[in-house]
Amino acid sequence: MKGELTVVQDQREKTASYKAQKTVGLIFSYILLVILSIVWLYPILWIILNAFRTELNDQGDLIGVVVSNYFPKRVGFDNFKTLFTTTAFPRWFLNTLLVASASCVLSTLFTLSVAYVMSKLEFSWRKTYLRFAMILGLFPGFMSIMAIYYILKAFGLTHSLFALILVNASGAGLGFYVAKGFFDVVPNSLVESARIDGATNAQIFFKIILPLSKPIIIYTALLAFTGPWMDFIFARVILGVENKESLTVAVGLYDMIYGNHADTNVFTTFCAGCTIVSIPIVTLFLSMQKYYIEGVTAGSVK
Repeated sequence: MKGELTVVQDQREKTASYKAQKTVGLIFSYILLVILSIVWLYPILWIILNAFRTELNDQGDLIGVVVSNYFPKRVGFDNFKTLFTTTAFPRWFLNTLLVASASCVLSTLFTLSVAYVMSKLEFSWRKTYLRFAMILGLFPGFMSIMAIYYILKAFGLTHSLFALILVNASGAGLGFYVAKGFFDVVPNSLVESARIDGATNAQIFFKIILPLSKPIIIYTALLAFTGPWMDFIFARVILGVENKESLTVAVGLYDMIYGNHADTNVFTTFCAGCTIVSIPIVTLFLSMQKYYIEGVTAGSVK
């Protein structure tokens, strides 16, 4: 009897110890998450606050106020008004929207097409190509930027939005691995049945595979849109800065701060531009978050 009581007491102590350890672990995890959230959100909040800042110091120096005071003393929409009336920001925004939208459509189509081929079709050198694509994907895209620039220059395509769309869409096919993992889950019996009925690969892809692949389509489209929307390196090299009207938002805002005629007192106007640029991305991710997560998880099963 005493032995049984001792065993029960030991089990209770182990359970209590496990719960205490679990509680301590959760507390530590939450503290770490709070610290990381502050580190990540601090500069974002700083940019948004400066977008609405309207005060200057006694010397008329804006940077001194921005550095010394985190929270603005006077707020307003003057910076947004200046952004839209004294700069080419509306044109930059439309250029970026055009490049991102066109690149999104083409890149999504290319990526999903390659993923379907790699997942559902059997051909020679298939495994070799998969390994080769994985190795190429390990290298950042900007390593090829000079070669791309001189190729475009040879064809007379530099300083144009079409060249930027072409560059963004051309390399999209290598990012097919997540979509391939999603297509691997789609039963092969559906594809085989369609082929027996005489369907072509294009018909199978557009009429059978894509209707079943909404999460991965949205996931791929979001990545294909955000890449060109936030791109600076390729846009800076391909577009240059000579024609101010053909710039994208990233290059235009950079030139506003660091260009030949840059003025330190336009920093809050720069922050206003950054705030506006973030709105479409945040809206897309919040509205498509469910499908984005489904696409990531389903595509990474394999």
